[in-house]
Amino acid sequence: MATSSTFTATDGDAYELQMGRWSRRLAEPFLDFAGPVGEGERVLDLGCGTGSLALALAGRSAASRVCGLDFSDAYVAYAQRRAGGDPRLEFRVGDACAMPFEDASFDRVLSLLMLHFVPRAPAAVAEMRRVARPGAVAAAAVWDARGGVVAHRLFFDTAAMLDPQADALRARTCTRPMTRPGELAAAWRAAGFEEVREMLLTIRMDFPGFDDFWAPYRGGQGPGADYVASLDPAAADRLREHVRRAYLDGEPDGPRSYAASAWAVRGIVPG
Repeated sequence: MATSSTFTATDGDAYELQMGRWSRRLAEPFLDFAGPVGEGERVLDLGCGTGSLALALAGRSAASRVCGLDFSDAYVAYAQRRAGGDPRLEFRVGDACAMPFEDASFDRVLSLLMLHFVPRAPAAVAEMRRVARPGAVAAAAVWDARGGVVAHRLFFDTAAMLDPQADALRARTCTRPMTRPGELAAAWRAAGFEEVREMLLTIRMDFPGFDDFWAPYRGGQGPGADYVASLDPAAADRLREHVRRAYLDGEPDGPRSYAASAWAVRGIVPG
C-alpha cells in the first residue's frame, strides 16, 4: 500500500503538528466548495489522515456514514480514537489506487491534501469515480505547492540555498502531480466527470513563534522532516538557524501568519 504514497506517515501526533492542524482549517472551506451533504448519504474521505475532514463532515452534515481510508495504519488508529465512538464514522487502511469498495458505493467522494502524494494520481482519480454512484459529487483539494504555501516555501527555499540535495527536493515538491493551475480540472475531465469546476481556497497558517514553526521538521512526517532527519547534527543546526532568520524577517521572535492556498476541484459522476 505504501507504494501508492510518497508521504512518510508513521506518527499521528506528529502529523497533527505537521499538517493536521491545517487540514482542520482547510476542511471547512473545502466542504463549502464541495456542496451540502444530503441526509443519509454515504461519504468517502480518501486519504483521511488523522480524520480531520471526516470529523468535520460528521459535525456539519446528516450523512449516515462517513468512511475514511488511508494507507497509514498509524493515522487510521489515530482517527479511530478521535471518532469517540460515533457510529457514523469508520476508518480503514487501504490503497487509493485499489480501494476495497464495490462500484458505486458512495454518494460523495472527497479527498483533502492527498492526491499530490500519489505517484499514480490518475489511477486514484479513476478509483474515486469507480466507487462513486452515478450523479455523485467527487471533489479534491491539494496545496498550490509552487505558488501558494508561504510557510513551506520559506523552509524549502532556504534549504535549497544551502544544499544541492535540498534544491532537488524543492524541485520535486514544487512539481508534484495535480498542484499546478488547471491540473486537477484536467484530471477530472479526463476521468469523465461532468460539470467540472476548479477554484483556489486560501487559509492562514498561524504560528506563535519559531519553535512551533520548526517543530514539524523534527517530527519525521513528510518530505521536509525526512530531509532534516537525513542531515548530520551540524548541518541540521545550520539549516535551523537560517530558517529561523527567514522566519524572524527583521523582527523579534513571536507570532507569524502566512497565507496557504490549495487548488480545489469538484465534478459529477455521469448518469
